[in-house]
Amino acid sequence: MAAGRRPRVIALNKPFRVTCQFSDDAGRATLADYVPVASVYPAGRLDRDSEGLLLLTDDGRLQHRITDPGRKLPKTYWVQVEGEPDDAALARLRAGIALREGGTRPARVRRLPEPELWPRSPPVRYRARIPTAWLEVVLREGRNRQIRRMTAAVGHPTLRLVRYAIGPITLEVLAPGQWRELGPAEIRRLGAPSRGGTGR
Repeated sequence: MAAGRRPRVIALNKPFRVTCQFSDDAGRATLADYVPVASVYPAGRLDRDSEGLLLLTDDGRLQHRITDPGRKLPKTYWVQVEGEPDDAALARLRAGIALREGGTRPARVRRLPEPELWPRSPPVRYRARIPTAWLEVVLREGRNRQIRRMTAAVGHPTLRLVRYAIGPITLEVLAPGQWRELGPAEIRRLGAPSRGGTGR
C-alpha cells in the first residue's frame, strides 16, 4: 500500500456455500461473484457452509490485526444447534473444549432468542421430534471449524452458523451477497491507523 493512503476495508455478508477465496478450480461460487474490487483479500476465513460477516482489506497490517488471536479481537457468532443445551453444556463451552490439537480458549456463550435472519437456501433440515436452539458464541481465536467441533463435543451439532460481528463491526442490514466499505472511524475502531500501513 502506498504511504499516506487509507486502508480499504469491505464488509461482506458472505452467503451460504460461497468459498472464501476469489477463484475455485471446482467451479463453485466465490467472493469474485459478489465483490468486484481488485486487490482486497479476506481478513480471516469463513467456512463455505457458514454465513455472515467477512472483512476484506488491501492492508496487510490490518489483515493481521483482525486475524491474530493474540490481539483478542472478538468474533461474534449466532449458532443454531440441534437440541436444547442445558446449563452444563453451556458451562463446558464457556470453559473451553478439548479438541484434538488442544483445548480451546474460554468463550462467551449465552442462549439467544431466534434471530430474524434471511431464509437459507437450501433450508436447515427439519426434524419434528428434535427441537433446536440458538446460541450466541463469542470467540477470540479461530481454529478450523471450531464452533462446529465445540458444539458437537457437547452433544449439540451445529445446524446453521452466522458470523454477526468482528470486533465493533456488525452485519447491520447487509443482505446475503451485499457489501459496503467501512469509513475511517470504523477502520480505526478495528485498531488500524487512519492513514498509512504496509501492503500485502
